[in-house]
Amino acid sequence: MCLGVPGEIQEINDHQATVDFWGVEREVRLDVVDADVQEGDYILNHAGFAIRKIPKQEVEKTMAIYETLFEDDQETALEEIGVSAEAELDLEDSKRHVPSE
Repeated sequence: MCLGVPGEIQEINDHQATVDFWGVEREVRLDVVDADVQEGDYILNHAGFAIRKIPKQEVEKTMAIYETLFEDDQETALEEIGVSAEAELDLEDSKRHVPSE
């Protein structure tokens, strides 16, 4: 499963944009985005690439779901995205273990 993160374009320079994600700015490539974008537009980011331009209403809905997940109300979040309540989503167990050197 892929996780797309919504963000707002702050600045565009050629095929790269500075995007605001929850108050954190990151550089994102615009090579594969599905529409023309400009400053102030919202995009869905995956792995450093803007993959889709999205309307503000979708951003608000997505952010509400992510906030629910981060607040540990996983059952409600799963219901909001249409996943069975029996589905198990354990964010702690899904974190990658990085061995220390």
